[in-house]
Amino acid sequence: MKSIDIEKLGDLSGKRIKDNDTFSFQCHSGLSCFNLCCRNLNLFLYPYDVIRLKNSLKISSDRFIDEYVDILLKPSDYFPEVLLKMKEDADKKCPFLGASGCMVYPDRPDTCRTFPVEQGIMLEQEQKKAIPVYFFRPPDFCLGRHEKKTWTTKTWAKDQDAIIYNMMTAKWAEIKSLFQADPWGREGNKGPRAKMAFMAAYNIDIFRDFLFNSSFLKRYKVNNKIKKKIKKDDVELMKLGFEWIKFYIWGIKTKSFTPRPPA
Repeated sequence: MKSIDIEKLGDLSGKRIKDNDTFSFQCHSGLSCFNLCCRNLNLFLYPYDVIRLKNSLKISSDRFIDEYVDILLKPSDYFPEVLLKMKEDADKKCPFLGASGCMVYPDRPDTCRTFPVEQGIMLEQEQKKAIPVYFFRPPDFCLGRHEKKTWTTKTWAKDQDAIIYNMMTAKWAEIKSLFQADPWGREGNKGPRAKMAFMAAYNIDIFRDFLFNSSFLKRYKVNNKIKKKIKKDDVELMKLGFEWIKFYIWGIKTKSFTPRPPA
């Protein structure tokens, strides 16, 4: 999911789908293109994707990042992009593509379950609202677009169990929109604050260790209900991580935690 400039909306490829618009699509093993879309991808992973995948694989977020992720940080970017690392075979297959299809299907990433619809966020500066924007963008080889089954964006999201994914990705898109301007200054995008922000967003298990095994709780008072939840609930921890990034980088206050007065 990416932020879209409202003035450039008409320049984007694909068919825009509004709330009541319909599109035709159905994917199944009877199509000759089945699983071709699971190869040679620039598949962006969002924080909620990583939580679902690392829990599905029963590994830590740290190990997942080491084994399954490519981190792309361009000199002009202020926060890295996280991509799923493809296999090093001739077809550059998705690492989770097996002989019979997706091996992590119940926990597949947001981009996969929303396909062939792409979702973006249009930011309205005057109202300070993030508005979802949808485009129908199947690749040329996709035969599923010729099937007769029709959907709206809402019925498709419900069918693909994507509602919670879309919601969590939208929360992350709001954070990413803050990185459109350089928050690092002379420290640069590889400094300690940048590493802290990445950890809070993506390396959720290390972030939990930081909260409970550093001086954090001595320096900040965390709401007791939230403290209880984040000990075991990765999603609640992710939400707190987003709040921490906003506070730590931009000083945006939150009710989730407050600085303790100096002793």
